[in-house]
Amino acid sequence: MLLPAIAIFDIGKTNKKFFVLDEQYKIIFEESVQLPETKDEDGFACEDVHLLTAWVNELLVKIEGLQDVFISAINFSTYGAGFVHVDSEGKPIAPLYNYLKPFPEKLKADFYNKYGGESVFSQTTASPVLGNLNSGLQLYRLKYEQPILFEKIHKSLHLPQYISSLVTGKNYTDITSIGCHTGLWNFMHNQYHQWLYQEKVIEKLPPIFSSHEIMKTSLNNKIISAGVGLHDSSAALIPYFTGFQEPFILLSTGTWCISFNPFNSSLLTYEELQQDCLCYLTYHSQPVKASRVFAGYEHEQQIKRLAQHYNKNEDYYSTVLCNQEIILKLRNMQQENDYTKNLSVVKQSFFQQRDLSAYATYEEAYHQLMTDITYQQQASTRLVLKGAEVKRIFVDGGFSKNPIYMYLIAAAFPGIEVYAASVAQASATGAALAIHKHWNKKPLPGNIIDLKYYSPAQ
Repeated sequence: MLLPAIAIFDIGKTNKKFFVLDEQYKIIFEESVQLPETKDEDGFACEDVHLLTAWVNELLVKIEGLQDVFISAINFSTYGAGFVHVDSEGKPIAPLYNYLKPFPEKLKADFYNKYGGESVFSQTTASPVLGNLNSGLQLYRLKYEQPILFEKIHKSLHLPQYISSLVTGKNYTDITSIGCHTGLWNFMHNQYHQWLYQEKVIEKLPPIFSSHEIMKTSLNNKIISAGVGLHDSSAALIPYFTGFQEPFILLSTGTWCISFNPFNSSLLTYEELQQDCLCYLTYHSQPVKASRVFAGYEHEQQIKRLAQHYNKNEDYYSTVLCNQEIILKLRNMQQENDYTKNLSVVKQSFFQQRDLSAYATYEEAYHQLMTDITYQQQASTRLVLKGAEVKRIFVDGGFSKNPIYMYLIAAAFPGIEVYAASVAQASATGAALAIHKHWNKKPLPGNIIDLKYYSPAQ
């Protein structure tokens, strides 16, 4: 008897992954690839949407040969802030522009002057001023910089929905892709922002399809259930929604360290926007207040500096154990001008300004780096603590495996339980959970999340 399973495309900026999960959410097949980039008409590097399309189509054929399983459903999770612009036949007719591409200053000024100014617009759309990372402004840019191309666009699909359309042949959008710093959504009125209608950009956006519902479609001559796809940050939250009902914060650590509070739905203030707060929308259309710091990138840069100064390998930091005596010594060394006296978010940790000759060993200097990063993180996370009495902080991603970081975070929030959390392929698992009721007759498993408790006194 063939076992039901779900196929998930989990497409990151660098790694493109494909998984098949069984009814217990165990991975029974996986494949990944890194695809070379191409360049847009300005010579700026971007995703090669044609290579990506070919890879997806190859995998759709390949899974037909899997033994002992029946693919009864499929869903999609991808990075955000990217549109695939297609013609009436669903074929891409423009590059998948890179969200890091600089946005023209004059065009930006024109846009914000027209729609209330940066402060008002950002508060209304919960979108800090981020240029191309505000994906809605990519459409505005096309309209004024490439009007002929803009007129040719039949629909503009966020990347998860484009990948979904390769299976279903249908054009939709979903709320998680709309609600992530796009500048598209009016969070105050829970609808598209008026600028889309005034600029006639709304005509390029397909209807919204519920992120937790499915379409019936044919794959390899079999009828299966297909989801519309989700933004990966929102998908990664779903395992925690299914596992915990009491208020929590998910601290997702990577290049960016983002604190998500699904229980804080208050509108963003101008001050919060200035300190890199924003809002996401869950797959049930609920706002999630978030704050972020560039801590993973800071760590990556500073361990190179440490390795050079102390003549160590760059990965030497991974051998450093948490030493509370060193932490106490460093706290006693703090100077009055340290920003640690004032827990306001800073764009960079204080460590960049520190003289490494003040630390006798690599271990001391590395503890100082982690102390500075976690002070910065504490200030950032506190920005989103309001709204409900948070009981737990779950830390996932790279820093969850760092014992110094975890001890310092636990010490920074003594009234809250702090856990290192691990979900195997969180965004892919979240995409499968979003449509669980449509493909899986078994109850939600209770072992999706691995937890390790950290005490501030340990």
